[in-house]
Amino acid sequence: MRRRKVNKRILTSVLSVVTAFGGFAIAQQPAPKDPAKPAAPAKPAPKPKPVAPLPEYTGLNPKTMAPTAGTADNTAPEGFVAAFNGKDLTGWVGLLKAPNDNPIKRAALSAEDRAKATAEAEANKIANWKVEDGALVFSGKGRSLCTANQYGNFEMWVTWKIKEAGDSGIYLRGSPQVQIWDTNLKNGAHVGSGGFYNNQKNPAIPLKKADKPVGEWNTFFIRMVGEKATVYLNGELVVDNVTLENYWDRTQPIFAKEQIELQNHGNTLWFKNIYIKELPDSAAK
Repeated sequence: MRRRKVNKRILTSVLSVVTAFGGFAIAQQPAPKDPAKPAAPAKPAPKPKPVAPLPEYTGLNPKTMAPTAGTADNTAPEGFVAAFNGKDLTGWVGLLKAPNDNPIKRAALSAEDRAKATAEAEANKIANWKVEDGALVFSGKGRSLCTANQYGNFEMWVTWKIKEAGDSGIYLRGSPQVQIWDTNLKNGAHVGSGGFYNNQKNPAIPLKKADKPVGEWNTFFIRMVGEKATVYLNGELVVDNVTLENYWDRTQPIFAKEQIELQNHGNTLWFKNIYIKELPDSAAK
């Protein structure tokens, strides 16, 4: 049998490619771990956001009550004071610009800085809030409208109306908020208005949906005593003695006394029939 001659040039080329590829493969291998060097600790997994528990009836409050105060517009029922006179913005002030919308930061302002911030807030109020047909009307721009007085324990009636896509709320003791919104929005609004939207450890959604169709007037009755608040919407119990958390500093309880704020996110809004009755400190017991 004849033996074929091997082409040395081809063989040399093949060996060169194999050698180069082998070197490349070796270079791609991870370097051996140094047994003397400890492995870097794994990063801790991010903490899950708190999930507020579902609301429950406590049995402390009846499930229904009168749907309105039962008096003529902007006429306070017995024992209450009309916070809005139906004519002008007397008794109301503008919300200070951030970061001084936070009551903690607001309290720390010097007298000079507070005066400047207050002047700016008043100009913002006048530009964006007006009275029309016996109701407070918000332009959809600017900031919240606030009571000039501060309140601790109180009961409150307030009637409100929104447009489509409306998203609003009522701050109690300067803290957000009793939620108001168009329940057709695709952001969880289907649960209804009245819940404590910013709660994390306590119930945040209402017990039931009791809103009237967008464009119609709705009425809240709110009672706040200590850290707890109860809310009726159109006569239906929607929040039953739930703790309102301190949004500004969750390590602290809600402020003992602060302003009430009418808040909105960029849409026209109406309020009227705002009646407040202050309760004694003993009510918290």
